[in-house]
Amino acid sequence: MSILKQNNISVFDELFNAFPSNFGSTTPSGYPTAAVNIHETTDAFHLELNAPGRNKEDFAINVDKGLLTISFEKKETNEEKNYKTIRKEFTYKSFKRTFSIDENINVDGIQARYENGVLKLLLPKKEEVKNAPKQIAID
Repeated sequence: MSILKQNNISVFDELFNAFPSNFGSTTPSGYPTAAVNIHETTDAFHLELNAPGRNKEDFAINVDKGLLTISFEKKETNEEKNYKTIRKEFTYKSFKRTFSIDENINVDGIQARYENGVLKLLLPKKEEVKNAPKQIAID
């Protein structure tokens, strides 16, 4: 059973059966999606979302009905009148990534921080999931 799924595809399936499904893909609005790395330790899952040049205030992270949604929307700023943009290739105006999480994640313990262009999320496992298998001695 997978603890963390993206769009109902288990992380295991995505990693071992195909190249990551979001590579080079775009959102319905035509904007590229943000690439995500997912790591697992005995205590938690760690998500790293590549989003350089953003402000942490522009991100929204929500958990609702077993779905973790990470979204970004660029707040519009007024351009200076004497400042003319010749070419603009930084086009992330918005994106949204949604992941299915199951009951083994401690939703109340989810933490997020944004540093060096990477949004990092910690999704701790519940205590019963953390317990490692135990060898029972026979007397």
